[in-house]
Formats: sequence, C-alpha cells, structure tokens
Amino acid sequence: MPPRHHDIADDLRQQITTGRMKPGECLPSEVGLADRYKVSTVTLRRALAVLQGEGLVEKIHGKGNFVRRPPRKIVYVGGWGTLDPWTAAEAALRVTVRTTTVQADGHLTTLLKVPTGSPLAEFFCISHEGESPHGLARIYIPRDLVPAGVLNGEPSWQETALRLAVLGSPSATVRETVCARLPTPDEASALRTGSSKAVLAITRVATDTAGRVVEAALLAFPGDRVDAVFTTHHVTDERQAQG
Repeated sequence: MPPRHHDIADDLRQQITTGRMKPGECLPSEVGLADRYKVSTVTLRRALAVLQGEGLVEKIHGKGNFVRRPPRKIVYVGGWGTLDPWTAAEAALRVTVRTTTVQADGHLTTLLKVPTGSPLAEFFCISHEGESPHGLARIYIPRDLVPAGVLNGEPSWQETALRLAVLGSPSATVRETVCARLPTPDEASALRTGSSKAVLAITRVATDTAGRVVEAALLAFPGDRVDAVFTTHHVTDERQAQG
C-alpha cells in the first residue's frame, strides 16, 4: 500500500489538473487540509512537498500554499546589446535592486582581478512577475566606477542604480560562463524553487578597452523559467572585403 501522503498528493493533483483548483488559488490551511484527510500535519506537509517538487504548488512564506501559475519564460540575451541583457526588457517584470559596498575577497578577487579588500559596489537584484520570482543577480562593480550618490539610496539616483545593475558600465569585451546546477540554499529560498530543481547559472565578466574588469555578475534563473539566447556576429576584415 502506498504511503498516505502519496494518496493525498494524488487527490490534490487531480483537483489542480482538472481545474477544480485554479492557478493562483490559495489552498486551505495545512491544519485544515490535515483535518480533511484525517492525517497529521507532518503527513500533510509531505504531500504538499511532492506537489511543490512537481511545480504544481508554491509555498509563500507567511501567506500559505498556492496553486502555481504556469511559469512564463523570460529571455536572457547573451552578450552586450541594446536589449537588457538580464531581463530582456520584459515590461511585466519588476526588478528591485539593493545596493551596498563590500570588500573583495575569495572568488571576487579572481573575477575582478583586484587585490583582497578592494572596495566594490554590490547590486543585489531580483526580478518578479507578480508574486513569482524569475531571476536573481549579484553584480559587482569597482567602487570608483560608480557615480556618487548611487550607493546612498538617494531617490534621484534610483534609476541610475537600476541601469548600472542591469546594463553595467561600457565595455569592450564580455565573457559569459553558463552552466546548469542545483541552487544554493539562498538561491532556492529567493527563487522559491525546490532544492532539487536545476537553475541556469551565468557568470558574466565585462572588461573595458584597457583590459580592466568593470563588472562581474553572478546570475541565477530557475531552469523552467528562462531561455538563453546567444548570437554570434562574424566580423569581416575590411581588406578582405575590399579585395
């Protein structure tokens, strides 16, 4: 006989897939569901964990469990172009930015090619569509490249801070390393995705014409909510074109 929590998950799954429970609808409380199915809250939570792992139910801290809306994918545009390279300028997405100053250490000293302790501006960005998070980024820029006032939270600089965090400084070269991996605990919490669900992780390093690293960005997207598009431009030597 299958464990009781599988039976409960099957029943709730059937209600969701047949439309009896609508996307965005809040499920009854865990105590109420446990009483309905005559089980303990521990067993009930195991059933909900199955549905959360399948992407059918989303738990929002302090609010409850909700039928998850089908994820709408965003597009990450690789390289440097006129489109926003993080959110691809999706109008429905809301990007919030938190700024602070940190000291370079460990991996950051390698990425930015700076000595340990060098001051960096950190931009922590997270994008949402409604209540659903679509991606997060930790973006680091040498402190001397950031305009005065951006890190002080002055309202007049909020647009500038957002532009810096999403578009970065002018650069000559952008190197992007892309991989699929399991999320860190912080990423799983911020993106509200299961710890067993893969994320698309991108490390982006931008360098200016003098060879100085002007930005290092660590981005993570739930694997089921993003497509990455990379376009290669072939440059023709003028002398060959004229010949």
